[in-house]
Amino acid sequence: MEIMRTAPAPEPSASSAPGPMTPAEIAAAATPSVVSIRSKSSLGSGFVVREDGWIATNFHVIADADELSVTASDGKVSPVVQLVAMDPAHDLALLRIERTGLKPLVLADSEGVRSGDAVIAIGHPLGFEDTVSNGLVSAIRRVSDELTVLQISAPIAPGSSGGPLIDDRGRVIGVATAILRGGQNLGFGVPSEYLAALVAHPEPVAWADFVALRERATAALPRPTRNVPHHELTLLDGCGEGDLRLLGDMIGEAIEVGAPLYNDGNFAACYHVYDGASSDAERRLGSGCKGPMRALADGRKKASSLKEPGAQAWAMRDSFDGLIDVIRRKLDPQ
Repeated sequence: MEIMRTAPAPEPSASSAPGPMTPAEIAAAATPSVVSIRSKSSLGSGFVVREDGWIATNFHVIADADELSVTASDGKVSPVVQLVAMDPAHDLALLRIERTGLKPLVLADSEGVRSGDAVIAIGHPLGFEDTVSNGLVSAIRRVSDELTVLQISAPIAPGSSGGPLIDDRGRVIGVATAILRGGQNLGFGVPSEYLAALVAHPEPVAWADFVALRERATAALPRPTRNVPHHELTLLDGCGEGDLRLLGDMIGEAIEVGAPLYNDGNFAACYHVYDGASSDAERRLGSGCKGPMRALADGRKKASSLKEPGAQAWAMRDSFDGLIDVIRRKLDPQ
C-alpha cells in the first residue's frame, strides 16, 4: 500500500507480459505512457491510448479549461488541439496532441475484474511525476443501470485524476476518478469498458470550438428542488459521540470531493462519490446506531429510484444535509 516514486526504465511492453508482473515491473513498463494535464486552474493525469497522440483522462480534469497542455514522460509539452470524444456521464474524455510515436497502454476487459484483484495506480499527485501506489479492487459498485464503478484501496491523491488503474498483467482496467480522504483509502475508478467504447466511437471537435460551445451550454447549472429531511433527535438514540463525529467527518469529506465534481458538470461522478461514502459510513457505524444507518439507506434508495445523475446527486446531498443538521443539534445545542 505504500506510495513510491519510480524512474521509467527500458522494459518490455506491459501488453507483452506472459503472466503476472510485480508492481515494479508494471511501473517501469507503464510510466512512459502516463502524462500530466495542466490548465491555468487544474492539474490532472492521463495516459496514451493511441501512438498518434490520443490521451485518455477524466472529463472533470478538462471541463473548465480554456487552454490545456499535456506533458509527456520525455518532458515535452504539447497543447491540446482536439477533443476526440467525451463522456461526462462516466467522467471520461479523449484528447489529441500533435505527436506520434507515443507508447499506448492496452485496455483490459474490465467485465472480468473481481473484488480482491490487485491494482496499480499511476499518476501525478500534486505534480509529483510517475507516482505509483498499489492495492486491491475493494468492491465493484453498480451505481445504476448505466454506471458501474471500481472502488479501490490503492491510494490516490489530488492530481492523479485521469491516471490509469492497471492490473497485474499491465493492462488498464479503469481510470482513477475520485478519492475520499481521512485515512480511509477509499478511491474510485471508471471501468475501462466505458473508455473502450469512447475510443471506438470518436466524435472529434477542435479544442477552441469545444471551449466556445461549453461557454454557451453551461451558462447555468440545474436548480434543484431541495427536500432535506428534518430528523428528530431520537434518530440518534443508541449512537455514541464517536459514531456521530465519525459520520459527520465522512459526510463532510464526501461533500468536499463531490461538490466540485457537480459544479464541473460531472453529476454522475458526484453521485457515485456520495453513494460510496454513504455505504461506507453505514458499515462503519456502531451496531447500536440504527437511526443514521436507516437514514443513509433511505437516501440511497431514493437516489437510485431517480433517472438523472444530477437529481441522484441532490437526493444524496439532501440525505447528508439532514443528518448533518441533526448531528449538529445533538452535539452543539444552542
